[in-house]
Amino acid sequence: MKKVFVLILFVLYSVSGFAQDATVTKVDEFIRAEMQKQKIPGVSLAVIKDGQIVYVKGYGFSNVEHQVPVKPETVFQSGSIGKQFTAAAVMMLVEEGKINLEDKISKYFADAPETWKNITIRHLLTHTSGMGDYPRDFDLRADYTENELYKKIKLAPLTFQPGEKWAYSNLGFVTLGILINKVSGKFYGDFLQERIFKPLGMTTARIINEADIIPNRASGYRLVKGEIKNQEWVSPSVNTTADGALYLTVFDMAKWDAALNGDKLLKKTSLEQSWTPAKLNDGKTFGYGFGWMLGEVNGHRIIEHGGAWQGFKAMISRFPDDKLTVIVFANLINANEKKLAHGVAAIYNSALAAPVAKAIEDKEPKVTAFVKDFLQKTAAGQVSQEMFTTEAAAALFPDRIKQAGENLKSLGIFADIQLMERTEKDDKRIYRYRVNYRNFQDNFLMVTIGLTKDDKIAGVQLRPE
Repeated sequence: MKKVFVLILFVLYSVSGFAQDATVTKVDEFIRAEMQKQKIPGVSLAVIKDGQIVYVKGYGFSNVEHQVPVKPETVFQSGSIGKQFTAAAVMMLVEEGKINLEDKISKYFADAPETWKNITIRHLLTHTSGMGDYPRDFDLRADYTENELYKKIKLAPLTFQPGEKWAYSNLGFVTLGILINKVSGKFYGDFLQERIFKPLGMTTARIINEADIIPNRASGYRLVKGEIKNQEWVSPSVNTTADGALYLTVFDMAKWDAALNGDKLLKKTSLEQSWTPAKLNDGKTFGYGFGWMLGEVNGHRIIEHGGAWQGFKAMISRFPDDKLTVIVFANLINANEKKLAHGVAAIYNSALAAPVAKAIEDKEPKVTAFVKDFLQKTAAGQVSQEMFTTEAAAALFPDRIKQAGENLKSLGIFADIQLMERTEKDDKRIYRYRVNYRNFQDNFLMVTIGLTKDDKIAGVQLRPE
């Protein structure tokens, strides 16, 4: 009987090991194929299942010039996944009774402009404050003090009334970082180090620092006309703001993920608030919590956030119903971090594979021609502000539209455009297109564009799919 029992155990172990090997092979093939298609120099990946790291690996190069391989210990920039750490710091102060989510921020900023009188801390956390992105006169190469940053933010007009709608706002999270300093008496980066990174053993997590010697630090890259170029330089102070300026490894993020499954760092009630959709003034909700995007695929919940900054992309995708987390870092600003993370998740659980999107009948070919013309003019650097509403032009010109043009130009020759979805919201027509470029092989660019009644562009989003 003992021999039979041992034999059964051996067979079961062999089958399990074979299944694991097959999964790993699929993951490797998928990541390598995407790196080649997207021209990504290096990727670091971690997969966590039932609270344990089941796979971790580095691919490609962390530094192209010196041909340094990516390791799991390679340090990448966080981009906006750093916002979830800022949000956690805020919730710590809430738990300590030092601030309240419904507090008006003017309580902490005595010289706040009149337009801020109805902005709450909750509004800043959920991107519903009306604050926009960095203003047009913001110089990414200037070394601003925290006070100078604050003055810049004060001068930037609100794009809508607090709570009226949702619009991604880096300035809102920069303001939260300044608020943390005011309330705690500590620079937000020091607060994170003392209250989050050290307690969790996130030994390589830290604020970006160009002067220090940081082992295993990766270099960031971008595509220019299809060729790899080094990241563009920004000032050291701009790389210390609370909207996402961290150095992290996949091991750091695995420890962070573990903390989110317990109550060592924050109470479960605080975490649940962080993963609750934002409520707008009209009672509607938007799928964003406190530094987390909220969604679902095939009925399975997703709590995630991406990051994009200075030659890097990052993604943490948590599937709580499946006890699965995928963490991805890439050192190319053009990389599709969501496709990498979701693609790996679908290999581990086929139920997480997104349905294949199908094109719909295009009943407005003139609109499609307009969008195609817009994309081509943007790539050529010839797009006019007259195509946009006043608010959209103010938000996009000149820096963001210039960056979009450079990204589009790197994709090569325009090949095809298909209408995927058409909806109407707030007196605007919203179109979502799938666009193919020859340099982009079998990857697609998803273009979402909102048009007013007089065919002005009220908003546009370009995202690899």
